[in-house]
Amino acid sequence: MGTNGSTMLEPLRQGLPPVDPTAVSGSASCALPARLEAVRGARTFTRSTLSQWGLDDRFDDVALVVSELVTNALRHALPDDSRPAAGESEPPVRLHLMRWSTRLVCAVRDPSEDRPGGNFAPEATEHNCDLESGRGLFLVDSYSDSWGWHPLAGRLTGKVVWALFTLQD
Repeated sequence: MGTNGSTMLEPLRQGLPPVDPTAVSGSASCALPARLEAVRGARTFTRSTLSQWGLDDRFDDVALVVSELVTNALRHALPDDSRPAAGESEPPVRLHLMRWSTRLVCAVRDPSEDRPGGNFAPEATEHNCDLESGRGLFLVDSYSDSWGWHPLAGRLTGKVVWALFTLQD
C-alpha cells in the first residue's frame, strides 16, 4: 500500500478520464509480483479496498475488470526475464484504485510500452473479440463505463491501462 498518495497518482493523471485529480476521496495501490497468481491477490486487495469505501455492491464488476487488466499486464507486458534489474526494487506491475464521489478508476501500470491488446481499440470489439487479449479487453469494455491507456512519461517506462466506473450518488 503506497503512503505517498499524491506522488503515487502523478504518473496516472495524464490520460485519465476528465476527473479532477485533486478531488480524489480515496486511493489505494498495491504492487503485484510477476506471477499469474498475483491476480488472486489483486482481487483480494480490490475486495478489501471497496469494502473500506462502502462499495461492496460494485465488487463483482470491478473485480472482473481488475482481473482482466492485471492478467493482461502479467501475460503480455512482462519481459522474458521479469526479475527486477539491479537496483530496481519496484515490482513491474502495480494496481491503483482511485475513488471520487461519483467515479471509481482502477488502473494497472506495467513496464511494456506496447498498446494493450495489440490492435484492439474500444471501437474495434467485433474484429478482435475472438482473440485472447481482445476477449479480455472486450470484457473490460463491457463491464466498465469507459477505459483507455497511455504511456508513462519522464523516468518511468511502460504504460497505464485504466477503467472507469460511474458510482451512484
